[in-house]
Amino acid sequence: MSSLQRARLSGAGALLAVSALLAAGCGSSSGTGSGTRAKPEDGTVSVVASTNVYGDIARQIGGAKVEVTSFISDPSQDPHSFEASARTRLALSEAGVVIENGGGYDDFMDTLLKGANSKATVLNAVEVSGKTAPAGEELNEHVWYDLPSVGLLADRISAALAEADPGDAQTFRANAEAFKAELKTLEGKVAALKTAHAGEGVAITEPVPVYLLEAAGLENRTPEEFSEAIEEGGDVPPRVLRDTIALVSGTKVKALVSNAQTGGPETERIEKAAKEGGVPVVPVTETLPEGTDYVSWMDGNIAALRKALS
Repeated sequence: MSSLQRARLSGAGALLAVSALLAAGCGSSSGTGSGTRAKPEDGTVSVVASTNVYGDIARQIGGAKVEVTSFISDPSQDPHSFEASARTRLALSEAGVVIENGGGYDDFMDTLLKGANSKATVLNAVEVSGKTAPAGEELNEHVWYDLPSVGLLADRISAALAEADPGDAQTFRANAEAFKAELKTLEGKVAALKTAHAGEGVAITEPVPVYLLEAAGLENRTPEEFSEAIEEGGDVPPRVLRDTIALVSGTKVKALVSNAQTGGPETERIEKAAKEGGVPVVPVTETLPEGTDYVSWMDGNIAALRKALS
């Protein structure tokens, strides 16, 4: 279970509040075709995303031709506490394109889609990435930290928007190509990190940034029991906590990469131990900070990691 997987649905009250709005809902909930309300009266394509990470990518590709609603958009919001409302359910019922992360991260989206009886084209980022769980391990579903996967998703978003709005298909394709060119620039910066720091150790509080760290050739030395407990919201066994504190207090890792959006006493103790041990703490988030877009956000993460490793 990870992050948004533990999000709470708002319960029977919200269901009753929107039942009248959705009573005339559109056909199948398979999500394989464009919805009948895909284009609002102003001619834009209605896009709904589980987080503002995917909402921003859709906005960059769709430009003025899309109207984007992101359910999780406040960087200070704990993704675990998301609650559905009548407004979010209505947005899904009217969407032409829906973007979810998948992989167990935002299961509430599938639940809401069924309730909305949506005919939107549904893009699942994990499925688009093609990533699967290694043998005997769980899938790391945080695919938005994997730049190649985001490039694949950009193409799928472009195609979905073109299906909903064929007249602007060329614009969507051009915007997607421009976005992917920026991703390539970021990939070059990550490759430079790998050249300079391959094999160096880092620690994490949660698996959120692991794809980026792996692309940079860094070795995650965190006890698996620690990051799993933090991600699941459970208690860290005392022995594991001691081992993790020892890890970040010595010279075994060059940086601690910490999820700044969620935390607790154990995370605070690890961050404190790292700072006292002279190990830089690199904060990362699960959603876009205010005033950034996807590319500038990832560029900032890469720059912070480079500074910590230097």
